[in-house]
Amino acid sequence: MAVWALGINHTTAPLDLRGRFAFALDQIAPTLQGLRQSLGQSLSHPGVETAIISTCNRTEIYCAGEQPALDHTLGWLAHSGGVSPALLRSHSYTLEDSLVARHAFRVASGLDSMVLGEAQILGQMKDAVRAAETAGALGTTLNQLFQRSFAVAKEVRSSTEIGAHSISMAAAAVRLASQLFEDLTEIKVLFVGAGEMIELCATHFAAKNPKAIAIANRTLERGEKLATRFGGEVMRLADLPERLHEFDAVISCTASSLPIIGLGAVERALKKRRHRPIFMVDLAVPRDIEPEVKALGDVYLYTVDDLATVVQTAQANRQAAVAQAEAIIDAGVQSFMHWMELRSPATAAGGVVPLIQQLNAQADEWRAAEIARAKKLLAKGEDVDAVLEALSRGLTQKMLHGTLAELRAGDAEMRAQTAQTVSRLFLRSQSKNGQ
Repeated sequence: MAVWALGINHTTAPLDLRGRFAFALDQIAPTLQGLRQSLGQSLSHPGVETAIISTCNRTEIYCAGEQPALDHTLGWLAHSGGVSPALLRSHSYTLEDSLVARHAFRVASGLDSMVLGEAQILGQMKDAVRAAETAGALGTTLNQLFQRSFAVAKEVRSSTEIGAHSISMAAAAVRLASQLFEDLTEIKVLFVGAGEMIELCATHFAAKNPKAIAIANRTLERGEKLATRFGGEVMRLADLPERLHEFDAVISCTASSLPIIGLGAVERALKKRRHRPIFMVDLAVPRDIEPEVKALGDVYLYTVDDLATVVQTAQANRQAAVAQAEAIIDAGVQSFMHWMELRSPATAAGGVVPLIQQLNAQADEWRAAEIARAKKLLAKGEDVDAVLEALSRGLTQKMLHGTLAELRAGDAEMRAQTAQTVSRLFLRSQSKNGQ
């Protein structure tokens, strides 16, 4: 089984190119179906496992199949975004086997994020996995890859301080606004959208007690829930151009495929404000705010990429945590590759997998026999402690019978070799504890 991945992120591709490959959650299922169909036609077998992770900072495709198909996968993605394969290749990264696992583990742990150690990516990865499961595109291999990614991420966050020295995008936006406005309690803030990122930003800004908060969203019901939480008002997106001038700060993050705040609307708002400055943050990919707005003299517009310099702080403190996290990831990669090796045809042909299955079946048979015997004794009214003692003794005798017989058989040299093997298999934990 081969595993491969390709992607673009905030370090390899500009914002506008990333916007061409942004997939909303409701687009994932049909997109995966198209990808699987395309891969099935190009490879000698159908049923390739696929998953897509798409956030404001990255779009990544993960695949598992009998043989890798990186070139075909890249060509398919380029076609879906309307660019040439050569252009996409120049801004993308391609990975196979252990490098795929390492990358997935680093992404889940927040080591590959613009904000080092941020936790939001883990939830986004879990959403992507659920979407792939719903689409019927996730198989045993990718499921193992992602479940192990989540386990590694959990260990990294619980065992290191990787997230303790980071500044979230939301906190960075507040910091930038504080540099422009002397007193945040005197400003009116408009949030466009009602998703997780907007909720996070609203939480950070609300902590500064601004004069007013408003939520503009396509569906009023969802916007009302968020507005009620922060004591703000809700408005329709259609009313945004006429009311834009009322707000000193605008933070936008929607799933729209086209900009929803145009240059003309901002120019009219500035005229009504008599050129009082507007602070704007566009966290959406593709963009919510037309890039030409940044050229206006009284607008301070920041994109997700612009925030990168703000969040890169506490570099020295982070390095120790990163080293710890990488060590945890190394162990996770080795474990995953060992699991892959056990499932490979060559390993199975060598008898390892069938032997494991036989050992498990034999152990289950012994266990079932001893439990049945114990139940009969209990039904006859035998003492519980005596029955448990007999059960444990019966199991150990069955498990050790063959081993003890081998230790007594053969010549001295064979017995010595058998003794070394038995010691390694059965006394490993004792020898570790004695160290």
